[in-house]
Amino acid sequence: MDVNRLKIVLVEQKQTSKWLAEQLGVNPSTVSKWCTNTSQPPLETLIQIAQLLNVDVKELICIPQKINRK
Repeated sequence: MDVNRLKIVLVEQKQTSKWLAEQLGVNPSTVSKWCTNTSQPPLETLIQIAQLLNVDVKELICIPQKINRK
């Protein structure tokens, strides 16, 4: 399963990759690469992203597990 949490959280927060690039002072194509899993941001940048989006950094790197109860 190819899931990109950054892209999902941006949508949930109603923000764009362009907005994120402006906030971080990076090229929009860099954020685009992060959102398509072509490359990954450094840990320090990931922490900044989490702060900007007001989420725990774990939300950007972990896929939530659905619990199936039977």
